[in-house]
Amino acid sequence: MSSESEAPVSATVPEEEDLSKSISKKAAKKEAAKQEKLRRRQEAAAASAVPSLSVEEEGPLANNYGDVPLYELQSVNKPEGGNWTEAVNGKEWTKVGELTESLKDQEVLIRGRVHTARPVSSKLTFVVLRQSGSTVQCVVSQKPDSVTKQMVKFVASLNRESFVDIVGIVSVPGVSIKGASQQVEVQVRKLYCISKAVPNLPINIEDAARSEIEIEKALQEGEQLVRVNQDTRLNYRVLDIRTPANQGIFRIQSWVGAIFREFLLAEDFVEIHTPKLIGGSSEGGSAVFKLDYKGQPACLAQSPQLHKQMSICGDFRRVFEIGPVFRAEDSYTHRHLCEFTGLDVEMEINKHYSEVMDIVGHLFVTIFDKLNEKCKKELEAVGKQYPFEPLKYNKDTLRLKFEEGVQMLKEAGVEIDPLGDLNTESERKLGQLVSEKYGTDFYILHHYPSNVRPFYTMKSHENPLYSNSFDVFIRGEEIISGAQRVHVPEVLEERAQACGIDVKTISTYIDSFRYGVPPHGGFGVGLERVVMLFCGLNNIRKTSLFPRDPLRIAP
Repeated sequence: MSSESEAPVSATVPEEEDLSKSISKKAAKKEAAKQEKLRRRQEAAAASAVPSLSVEEEGPLANNYGDVPLYELQSVNKPEGGNWTEAVNGKEWTKVGELTESLKDQEVLIRGRVHTARPVSSKLTFVVLRQSGSTVQCVVSQKPDSVTKQMVKFVASLNRESFVDIVGIVSVPGVSIKGASQQVEVQVRKLYCISKAVPNLPINIEDAARSEIEIEKALQEGEQLVRVNQDTRLNYRVLDIRTPANQGIFRIQSWVGAIFREFLLAEDFVEIHTPKLIGGSSEGGSAVFKLDYKGQPACLAQSPQLHKQMSICGDFRRVFEIGPVFRAEDSYTHRHLCEFTGLDVEMEINKHYSEVMDIVGHLFVTIFDKLNEKCKKELEAVGKQYPFEPLKYNKDTLRLKFEEGVQMLKEAGVEIDPLGDLNTESERKLGQLVSEKYGTDFYILHHYPSNVRPFYTMKSHENPLYSNSFDVFIRGEEIISGAQRVHVPEVLEERAQACGIDVKTISTYIDSFRYGVPPHGGFGVGLERVVMLFCGLNNIRKTSLFPRDPLRIAP
């Protein structure tokens, strides 16, 4: 259980996989060098077969390909320009993912990376073009009216990951295309390189996109494929995030944020933006990043908790925020980060803190429904590299009291302190029990013991040993922590001091409750953790674009 928003931290913990099966770095480099040597040999063979032609010998067809000079890419407004400018002017761009049979025999203008370039002969080269996870096979074949041997040679020599623009005609082959997502081909008429990639990449996209199942299957067949480990991926993240699975992960993440915002705005919430530089701890404890603020001690906010409550004091009634959260805890786990994106909510309570849980249930069922509806392609891409079972959830979100959860664990032979917190193993076990008994991977556990919640949590009137608080779980892991807040300043001061917080550092927060404030509550959730658990991934670094953990602050 985290104190709010989501727990923090993590390190370069290795993948939760059998590391004994990983090939050594030396072997990986050897394999990569072998593949690169083979590719160069193929290119050299194709190049040696092509007699060098002068521009004069090629004639006007020499204008159909080449490297685009910088001046043409500097947003030139005038229509006259070089070959590339003349080729693209007046044409509409087509996304690679939109190339279908309906475009048969039509001319298209597309842009993408050279995923692979495969020279077949001096007169023919196949290029697989990739754009944001979608791929299409492009055919560069010598033609008297458009493509010369020199152009075929130029295309065959392009380095993988280089950016090119292509003008060509869409064709539909009679057989299925296994090496590309789009089941059409583009017969290339013009091709221009707008950005060259270096010949030797630190990691190959094909290797980074390979699943463990593929690697294990190859090993069983006596073939050793390159396995890109987690640290290498993160060191060269700009390459790693080009894989289809990662393209899917971060598009899913984008949708989660969009649905979160859309749902809350429709429920009359106001989006706010709170400061991340604060004078005191927002959660209590020592897990803060301390810094000097013009001669004054300050820290990075552990959550927007204090300021979102102050916004309720300011009569906004219902607020939410999407923003960075910082935790300095040394948690070297698969689910913690030092910096993550918090999805935070605070709202007035009319009668009971269950009103906050109502919002949680409706919000996340909406998120899950829309992800399954809008992200079929992305979920398929993620599942291909990281197979997972679709999330099971009920339309009416299950709620269990903390005492009920403890009893379920006890009956399963797991002893838990009824006034203590659940550890990671207990949470997973309870998630398993709930899934088996209720058929859901998503549920709310509420009425937690008071002594395991933050100082600003309201105690239960029924039993002060417990509190009006809750956690929410997906697949046996906590993603949300929330509660009704203490809105009485004298009680806040008492609770803060008991937690070791210097009341002077949060005096403006406490004083805001002296001017009148309604009962209120809220919750916080980590965006990365939601995506990780929805997609059944085994490490939160897979859902953080550029992760920050105790051992990583770059790239």
